[in-house]
Amino acid sequence: MEIYLIRHTAVQAPGICYGYHDVPLADTFAAEAAQLRTKLPPPPYHVFSSPAQRCLALAQAVAPDLTPDERLREMNFGTWENRLWTELPRTETEPWMADYVTLAPPSGETFGAVQQRAAAFLTELTATAAAEPTLVFTHGGTIRALVC
Repeated sequence: MEIYLIRHTAVQAPGICYGYHDVPLADTFAAEAAQLRTKLPPPPYHVFSSPAQRCLALAQAVAPDLTPDERLREMNFGTWENRLWTELPRTETEPWMADYVTLAPPSGETFGAVQQRAAAFLTELTATAAAEPTLVFTHGGTIRALVC
């Protein structure tokens, strides 16, 4: 089974803590999508995507027939979402950065929780092995969780 883990393209959210929330795509989206298509094997594919718009847009640009899966979402940063990293209280961020696997942002989730849902997705995916390549459009944090 060939599985391609693909992170979404660049976004326009400088310095912003974003995870679950949608953020605008960068102006480079079309060029990045075109470049990605040159690096993939020829279709057909099985395609899965995080339901975040930044992932769905790229997945649809490559292969419009796709399956969204909530387990592929980025980490939920809770009350930190859509705030500047520099404005977050250091009393919250420093302990989290020292142990993000077991500590969660306020009202958010731990990296361990991301690992659990990503592992559940991967277990289900590999149990139904496909002959065609499988493209998984997701986020940097989720990709790290899948390969850990």
